[in-house]
Amino acid sequence: MPEAVMAIDQGTTGTTVVVIDRDLNVLSRGYREFRQIYPHPGWVEHNPKDIWTSLLAALDDAFRNGAVVPDDIGAIGITNQRETNLIWNRETGEPYHNAIVWQCRRTADICDALKKKGHEELFIRRTGLVLDPYLSGTKLKWQFDHVPDLRNEASAGRALAGTIDTFLVWKLTGGRAHVTDATNASRTLLMDLRTLSWDEELSSLLDVPMNVLPEIRGSAEIYGYTRGVPGIPDNIPICGMAGDQQAALFGQACFDPGEAKCTYGTGAFLLMNTGETPVSSKKGLLSTVAWKLGDRATYALEGSTFIAGAVVQWLRDELKIIDSAPQIEALAAEVPDTGGVTMVPAFVGLGAPHWRAEARGLISGLTRGTSRAHLARAALEGIALQNVEILQAMETDSGHSLLSLKVDGGASANNLLMQMQADFLGCRIVRPKVVETTALGAAFLACLGSGMMKDMEEIKHAWKEDRVFTPRMDGDTRDEALMRWHGAVRKA
Repeated sequence: MPEAVMAIDQGTTGTTVVVIDRDLNVLSRGYREFRQIYPHPGWVEHNPKDIWTSLLAALDDAFRNGAVVPDDIGAIGITNQRETNLIWNRETGEPYHNAIVWQCRRTADICDALKKKGHEELFIRRTGLVLDPYLSGTKLKWQFDHVPDLRNEASAGRALAGTIDTFLVWKLTGGRAHVTDATNASRTLLMDLRTLSWDEELSSLLDVPMNVLPEIRGSAEIYGYTRGVPGIPDNIPICGMAGDQQAALFGQACFDPGEAKCTYGTGAFLLMNTGETPVSSKKGLLSTVAWKLGDRATYALEGSTFIAGAVVQWLRDELKIIDSAPQIEALAAEVPDTGGVTMVPAFVGLGAPHWRAEARGLISGLTRGTSRAHLARAALEGIALQNVEILQAMETDSGHSLLSLKVDGGASANNLLMQMQADFLGCRIVRPKVVETTALGAAFLACLGSGMMKDMEEIKHAWKEDRVFTPRMDGDTRDEALMRWHGAVRKA
């Protein structure tokens, strides 16, 4: 019986394929980038054919070294960029338009019009989401409003819509399954967060015909079987699916209410498990489905910062005070503190919990004695302090006190940053042995969906920590740093 599981991680700039065995050993990996399309300022698109081609190429890369062969694959899990969506023809498979990417801001006017009509409170109450262009629903509306004859195609039953998970399952099964899972559906502005079903009133407000929407399924069940995919056998079950941030939460084994993870990438994405009841945030956070297993849904609070690793890239590329991103740790460690310097990396505004699009980056407390090392340390502190505000908001909204934070993503390798995060939060920071937790979450879900793992206790046993960072900073020093941070944020 095949014992390996293949995780497909379809991201914003490329597609990764990771093959993992039951002991979480990474057997092989493949990765391919694809084009980013910018038709107008603020617009971002992907050609769906490019996405599919990148997956096939990543599959080929994963099997090229011979460490694993396609017949070894017993299950496939999928994780994906969440809010990017597209519409394609059921009969030909051809897209009617490029996929509109989560980063795209073309639907800002649609969101503003819905807000002016007083509909935002309804969307927040039903979906747990704010009216923002990055969510899927307004992107679908834009396509139906602008693609010629698309509404007639939908009326005739030929048009199918979905996020990238839906498109990939449809392609992998040879057009036999038009499905999504509850985590991806919860990012569309079209799903009722409590019933986990498409909402007729919200679909009407967005003028999206409901017959084009996929069936909403759980996160670990068989959606279909491979058919006609170059390079892999037919009849492999596709049986795990979750949006990327939810997959990372699952991959970190954050299975109990109050457990949280932070993924450090270009920005920072924080999710906290809130249990089986969705929490309505009063602090500017989003409420979302963490996963759905069987008939039971688990929910999460989500907050994100727009700039995390990107501030290190700025120091490298624009200020040129480091030659490579990893150098920032050694440079920042040359000084014991920032010398009173505070950096707020609000280069593109402030996200949760502030939601101030007009905010801009700020450096305060400069003196003649300020050095490159002070700036480097202030940049790392800025990353950590942004997360403190989000996690404090999560604690307030959820009623759960944070005992530890699990971390992943590129910057989680920076030991100094992780120690700062522990100091400013006053809790343990736990880094896992396998930091590719997004792919790992998709693999875990596929293992559950296929029966390769029997329950979440087995996953907990398989998950292993690499290092724990415990707070070392005294309370007065922490309070002083937080006070300086709050003052700087008000000026940003």
